[in-house]
Amino acid sequence: MTTTDLVPARAMGTPRRRTEGPAKVTGTARYAAEYAVARPLHLHPILATVPRGRVTAIHTTAAEALDGVVAVLTTRDAEALADTADREFAVLQDDEIGFRGQYVAAVLADTSETARHGADLVRVTYDEDPFRARLDPDSGELYAPDSVNPAFATDSVIGDVSSALRDAPVTVDATYRTAMTHNNPMEPHASIVVWEPAGTGGRFTIFDSTQGVSATRRNVATVFGLDPGDVDVISPHVGGGFGSKGNMHANVVLACLAARRVPGRPVTYALTRQQMFSLVGYRTPTVQHVRLGASPDGRLTGLVHDVVEQTSRIKEFAEQTATYSRSVYAAPHRRTTHRLDPLDVPVPSWMRAPGECPGSFAAEVAMDELATACGLDPVELRIRNEPDADPESGKPFSSRHLVECLRRGVERFGWSRRDPTPRARLVDGWWTGTGVAAAAYPANRAPGSGATVRFHAPAAGGEEHWDVEIAAADIGTGARTVLGQIAADALDVDVDTVEVTVGDTAVPAATVAGGSSGTTNWGTAVVDAAQRFREKFGADPSDGDEADGTTPETDAAEHYAMSAFGAHFVEVAVHADTGEIRVPRMLGVFAAGRILNPTTARSQLLGGMTMGLSMALHEDSVMDPRSGHVVNHDLANYHIASCADVGEIDVEWIDEVDPHVNPMGSKGIGEIGIVGAAAAVANAAHHATGVRVRSVPITVDAFLG
Repeated sequence: MTTTDLVPARAMGTPRRRTEGPAKVTGTARYAAEYAVARPLHLHPILATVPRGRVTAIHTTAAEALDGVVAVLTTRDAEALADTADREFAVLQDDEIGFRGQYVAAVLADTSETARHGADLVRVTYDEDPFRARLDPDSGELYAPDSVNPAFATDSVIGDVSSALRDAPVTVDATYRTAMTHNNPMEPHASIVVWEPAGTGGRFTIFDSTQGVSATRRNVATVFGLDPGDVDVISPHVGGGFGSKGNMHANVVLACLAARRVPGRPVTYALTRQQMFSLVGYRTPTVQHVRLGASPDGRLTGLVHDVVEQTSRIKEFAEQTATYSRSVYAAPHRRTTHRLDPLDVPVPSWMRAPGECPGSFAAEVAMDELATACGLDPVELRIRNEPDADPESGKPFSSRHLVECLRRGVERFGWSRRDPTPRARLVDGWWTGTGVAAAAYPANRAPGSGATVRFHAPAAGGEEHWDVEIAAADIGTGARTVLGQIAADALDVDVDTVEVTVGDTAVPAATVAGGSSGTTNWGTAVVDAAQRFREKFGADPSDGDEADGTTPETDAAEHYAMSAFGAHFVEVAVHADTGEIRVPRMLGVFAAGRILNPTTARSQLLGGMTMGLSMALHEDSVMDPRSGHVVNHDLANYHIASCADVGEIDVEWIDEVDPHVNPMGSKGIGEIGIVGAAAAVANAAHHATGVRVRSVPITVDAFLG
């Protein structure tokens, strides 16, 4: 079956404020570290100060003598874990140091201040080994991973690329770079863990800031050799994640180890902002070599996108950076490759739109360079290279309205008034220009989610209501609200009678909030549960009747290429004397299936665009290659876009309903907003100044000289 029976929309498609909004603004929504527990202990870690080597001694006497310190965990006395195949989770299991900032000990104390003081008193000595902490595209250690996140082919070659580029009348050959960046959600990674021993085993209760309680349960159970049913994970409210909370990290393992040391006493651990720069993932820096060949009228004949990025020597993560170029534009001959440089650095991981975000920067700036080389308007160039089918697989698109997004953006942005000549407009001392970039992000769907729908008959003087339970994650996106709208339409009831429970392993398991797949996976399970309920109980159920549903398998991906699309239009002003860069206007136009809640959708798309602006102008985790240390590891020195950086910013979408992705007709929107945004800023900067910038963040020195 390739076409889904669409749920008629009544609640879906209507603006609705976040269900949990009042609780958040009044401070009653509890986050991971805010649960009231009896006699909590506070954890503060000791982190390695060398990037590679081994611990030779740990002196804990002074810390243990401090009043209020209950325990000190070290590599010498931590319990052996049941499974350390994932080396990121092998916390305190040996003396080997794989990166600066790795856990080597932890102090447990009655107060957070005492724990921090105790940690300062612990003395650690090391034997240091030679190390590398700087990405080198010419490194002799480069290698091709078996696959790139999650399971894409590392390399892809179609046609005769060498001949196509050699014979092309117009070519572009350039190298682009993106910086290492860190996720930095407002709520830091945090956990409260309780271990209750029982018989020969025991039970974990974990309040955790996570994008997937079910995944955290599985991972903790694996690492500690437990039955998953003996691990409860609770996370109803999450203060952002951007991917960093999608995979479990070593901080949860450390908190669990500590809780096992002090059975029955809760252990609370909230990472400091500085600790988050080494322990919970980041976006790898990239070096991307793009070559384009085209006919004089701008039609691509050949395309090459070769990527080098870093991974950690202790654990591989391969970002799928070049996959963006496999499907956006038509080109009969193409090659995309990925190579990794293994370094003695923390483990990279997911950050909003992994792969597509950095890959679109190189691909879309290269297309702008091709438009200049061909003397074409950059919007027209993209339209001329619109494929009839997916260039990589040959499958038809389930729906694709990229051209409509571009044309609507041209109309809304006033693109027709644009002088095509770079450095042609000086306004009050500011060189001013405009730029464009396309965007694409796959419409992902995966099995593994379940949902329960339960009916409650009206009590005396009351109204009927419905419970919907699913262990989804609401990381600030409005998942509760949208799932309630989906359930209301699937049940054909008033949305105000639906109450949604998420973020708890006590309810049916759900996939991680990642890959812009949450609403698709969870909403499909909710629809399935609602349909099963109606089939089982009809239109007149009794109090307490319930039905379970899942996200059923579908073969739609075997027949269709499914993606969301968009177009960014940006105005940039660069000061003629100082090189200061400002972005007065941004417009994003997107085609992402049925928009289920315009209020929350607009918020997500604006957030993605703002994060793309932040990538373009500010974000850069500066690694000191002499020490393996990110030197700007706090929000005083790691700059992100603020309100003052965002001028007039707006979003719009093309009305479409995709019948193949899910029964709601929607596609994911959490990540499409960031894809291409940084490229549009760089392209506008070129139009303003005539200076081609091929790396982000864009700094003033690019325009001075």
